[in-house]
Amino acid sequence: MIGTRPRFVLTIYAGSFLLFLVQPMIARMALPRLGGAPSVWNSAMLVYQALLLAGYAYAHWLGRFGARRQAMIHLGLFLFSAIFLPIGLAGWQPPADAEPALWVLGLLGASIGPLFFIVAAQAPLLQRWFAIADGSDPYPLYAASNLGSFAGLIAYPLLVEPLLTLKAQSILWSLCYGALFFLVYASARRLPLDGEVAGTQELADAVPPPDRRTMLYWIVLAAVPSGLMLATSLYLTTDIVAMPLLWVLPLGLYLLSFSIAFATRRGLAELSMLVAPILLLIGACIAFTGGVQFPVFVAIGILAVLFVTAVALHAQLYALRPAAVHLTRFYLLMAVGGMMGGLFCALLAPLIFDWTYEYPILLVAAALLLPARAPFLRLPRLIWDDPRRRVWLAAVMLLLGLSLSMIGGGLLASEWKSPLVKTICFTAIIAMGVLALGHRLLTAGMLIYLMLCLSGWEKLAQSATGMLTRSYFGVYGVADKGPDERILFHGTTLHGIQNRAPAQALDPTSYYAPESGVGLALRHAPDLFGPRARIDVVGLGAGTLACYIRPGQSWRFYEIDPAMVAIARNPADFTFLSRCQPHADIVIGDARMTLVRQPAGGADLLVIDAFSSDTIPMHLLTREALAIYGRRLAPHGLLLIHISNRYLDLRPVLAAGARAGGWQARLRHYVPDQRDAGRHYTASVWVALSRDPAQLDRLVARTGPDRWQALPGRSGFAAWSDDHASILLILKIRP
Repeated sequence: MIGTRPRFVLTIYAGSFLLFLVQPMIARMALPRLGGAPSVWNSAMLVYQALLLAGYAYAHWLGRFGARRQAMIHLGLFLFSAIFLPIGLAGWQPPADAEPALWVLGLLGASIGPLFFIVAAQAPLLQRWFAIADGSDPYPLYAASNLGSFAGLIAYPLLVEPLLTLKAQSILWSLCYGALFFLVYASARRLPLDGEVAGTQELADAVPPPDRRTMLYWIVLAAVPSGLMLATSLYLTTDIVAMPLLWVLPLGLYLLSFSIAFATRRGLAELSMLVAPILLLIGACIAFTGGVQFPVFVAIGILAVLFVTAVALHAQLYALRPAAVHLTRFYLLMAVGGMMGGLFCALLAPLIFDWTYEYPILLVAAALLLPARAPFLRLPRLIWDDPRRRVWLAAVMLLLGLSLSMIGGGLLASEWKSPLVKTICFTAIIAMGVLALGHRLLTAGMLIYLMLCLSGWEKLAQSATGMLTRSYFGVYGVADKGPDERILFHGTTLHGIQNRAPAQALDPTSYYAPESGVGLALRHAPDLFGPRARIDVVGLGAGTLACYIRPGQSWRFYEIDPAMVAIARNPADFTFLSRCQPHADIVIGDARMTLVRQPAGGADLLVIDAFSSDTIPMHLLTREALAIYGRRLAPHGLLLIHISNRYLDLRPVLAAGARAGGWQARLRHYVPDQRDAGRHYTASVWVALSRDPAQLDRLVARTGPDRWQALPGRSGFAAWSDDHASILLILKIRP
């Protein structure tokens, strides 16, 4: 027979594992139907958060009943929710006039609501049952819950998604749900009869509930690590390195931090609380520095800051945990805090900030929340042990730190603005930060001054002058790179270049050079389709392609991000659109969702330029997506897809999709000539496809047979579909 503790640990682990499997699985199911618009996915996040909170609130509400009655109610709802199996999306189709952000609330609620709700209640409810059945401290079981969440998080992209179709995933999850029911039943059998133990309400009455200040502190302690995890993910993938699957690391470390903070053995948790202030100083050094030069080291540093800080704050939560009779209240308020941190970063920050300022803000908040502890360095202890010295010394250090940050940032005198002066000021602030250990307010102040000294003042100036633009897709910047070049960038990803020399201002640049795949096709469009060619372009960028237009042609752009449209239309930023197509026809929305509503056969040439970033919208490369493109094109039409990518080899994906859909394909890998060094051309990889082999032959013949090559495939590689796709097999593995 399995003992009480292993039985409950296994049940809690399994429930959390299933919970973290269902979220990415449903996202994959919904992506082709809902598109990639941020309002849709923000609504989806609200559904998940609301269901999680509802599950925790339900677990708390059950506490008014005896243990066996709780089990009967919970198992009954478990069986009732099974009528929604197998898990999947409801067969609803949105009305033509429906607001997608609102419609998705009902779709996801009806699809997974009851199942997600009942599984979400597992962790707090089973811990309470364990306290009743075993009499031991139930909080260490929360470590098992988060290990299960971490396992589910890792298992989906590494095992489940690559090996199983969505239909098979749905069946597997449904079978696991049935197994979880029997695990819950087996755990419930360990509960004593209601008459054999005092009711939970009576025990709660005997133990005073936590006061409001303590409960508010719980919420804040949970909110800051949750927000820091999301801010780290955005900052890491935007300003450091936009690698696929990188988002898994911050979330995984966040989950593991609970396992350490709530573990029975306190060694690692105590160590994290001790070194967290030092790690926050490291985080401040990184917060306003790009990781282009040493991205791996910077990424490791950012992740270390997140992990240690999350462990320290969650360990403080563990230290403040209430008696077991108030366990569900504790977890409910933790869930409220986690939701608040998530909503702040995902919904509020993109509206009020034009850069990822939430990251440094949360670093400072973490410094203020860390428990007051004696520093492990002797000198700071000697300084702050004297109460009479604390106030005046702190005031002097704060004023001195502010002055140093302004000198290092070049605000006080332009002649002092030099790398040497910045290094001296930076070093001095670091030294004061070490001396500030043991003084939370002063440590937070030194963090602020460090960030301002490095490049915080410069970033604030960019915000004040409107150089930065932020949307739910990230942060965009427009900057002059030397006297003759203006660039549009998204973190480390280039989105457009314009020559500032008047004679070259309208020349195509970057990935769209005249000899690139798309440049060749657009320059020869009159030869291929006549003078009245109809051209569609998915992905606007800076509007560079607009200047390929010829008299008589009709163009239409599709762009998912309104912020990008505003940048491209603003002649103060770029003049491609304002001078070449001032009245450009631009459709805003997800490419699949908007193209499917366009008339069939309405385009002669369709350009898909949604993959210049290093993370890709997978649903735009499936067989179903290629079918939508084929429907939009005329029978003799030409499809151009941009697949330049630092981390993914998309050639096998398109080769397999072309075979499955009856397309002929050619590849153009363009590398700029050294003679064009001053024209700001960029290497690019484009694939041309057509269902009319003769049209593709004409393109190759008119642009030069030596410029195009066969699209290489990969033996055994299956075409991506809405039901099955994975990026693991196309990752570029560098030695």
